[in-house]
Amino acid sequence: MRPVPFPVDNHAVTEPPVPDFSVKPTLTGRRVLLRPFTLDADAPALRAMLQDPEAIKLTGGSNGPGDLPAWDDAAEARFRDWYETRNQQPGRLDLAVIDRARARCVGEVVLNDWSEANRSCGFRTILGPDGRDRGLGTAAARLIIGYGFERLGLHRISLEVYSFNPRARRVYDKLGFVVEGVLRDALRWGDEWIDATLMSILAPEWHRHHGYP
Repeated sequence: MRPVPFPVDNHAVTEPPVPDFSVKPTLTGRRVLLRPFTLDADAPALRAMLQDPEAIKLTGGSNGPGDLPAWDDAAEARFRDWYETRNQQPGRLDLAVIDRARARCVGEVVLNDWSEANRSCGFRTILGPDGRDRGLGTAAARLIIGYGFERLGLHRISLEVYSFNPRARRVYDKLGFVVEGVLRDALRWGDEWIDATLMSILAPEWHRHHGYP
């Protein structure tokens, strides 16, 4: 039997919940915990993630192998200002991904670009070296997407994935995201142009399979 992260009473007739992105929850899964950032504890892992060449490439944060931002005093100040204010943002939800087996931060998941009128938002995630290739990204994505549909009452969650990131594409396929189209030549990487695939998942689809299509 497939687990349902957020049980729903199918017999109750209620209005859909009103999305409230100002609430920063803690979500507990079998392998990962999603929680608001605690910068003193999370900073080392977040710095490693934001300086990791593969993570930067796969999220479109650079335009070639040598295009890595310097980590100087100004970068540190921007880093601290960004993560110290994530828990106060009313229009988006940023949560740290905690590997429960090791009890440490390995990345982040984000619901952003929220449209209240359309009950829709975007999704993105980034994991550092310690969080990859162990199924943690899939578990974290399934947990926050379930929260978006079943607790926030969203209707649509969308994302973009670059063509040179087949690992992420497999995760999104596994969760039930549907391809809507291709953004051609969306990123310049070295001497190449890289496409991005636009994908989405809708509330009726999620409620049919809860991330296990």
